Amino acid sequence: MAKGERFTAVLWSDIEDVHKKVLVHPFITGLGDGTLPHAAFRHYLTQDAHYLRTYARVLALCAAKARRDSDVMMFAGHAANAVAAEQGLHAELFAALGTTAAAAEAEPVAPATLAYTSFLLATAYDGSYAEAVGAVLPCYWLYARVGQHLREAGSPDPVFSRWINAYGDTDFQSVVAEVLEATDRLAAEVPEPERELMRARNRTAAQYEWMFWDAGYRQEGWPV
Repeated sequence: MAKGERFTAVLWSDIEDVHKKVLVHPFITGLGDGTLPHAAFRHYLTQDAHYLRTYARVLALCAAKARRDSDVMMFAGHAANAVAAEQGLHAELFAALGTTAAAAEAEPVAPATLAYTSFLLATAYDGSYAEAVGAVLPCYWLYARVGQHLREAGSPDPVFSRWINAYGDTDFQSVVAEVLEATDRLAAEVPEPERELMRARNRTAAQYEWMFWDAGYRQEGWPV
């Protein structure tokens, strides 16, 4: 890392190729031009509801391991907000798609969802605080970048527009900026081996993010 360079710049350089591939994935382009089948979006939302319940617990573990009071409060607040987002935005979108959050909860957890959430839980439970932060960061970061990208052009589909606006608005961008600042502070306090672990966990989680959207597009299920 060059002198004066933010560690988050290094972390972003590690996943920039994944971000580029996300932006051209047919799930994301379909959100933008309105061609994504609603069935695929419904499948994605169902898995996202499963994912967010685990992600909230992982954020709570980040709060428990945090070294600064400000970071404890930040991650604890985000854990609560992840559940609130599921109950609010998801309920609204499910209704627009002709289903309910209760029906989604009854659907099985798909393979990519289980793999991603298992990785997050294992990292947060068994790893260091720095590793946990590295693992949760791409979910914030890639959604913010995707939301910004899609909001610039908008979508002709009102259901997709509601989702895009949730992640492209200034409130969510501010949340992500807060996490990035905390990440830079943390990186300055830990030794190089810990920073390398942050980079590794960040890269793996970013790859899982691509897989998650891809699984939604394919409406992935268990083979047997």
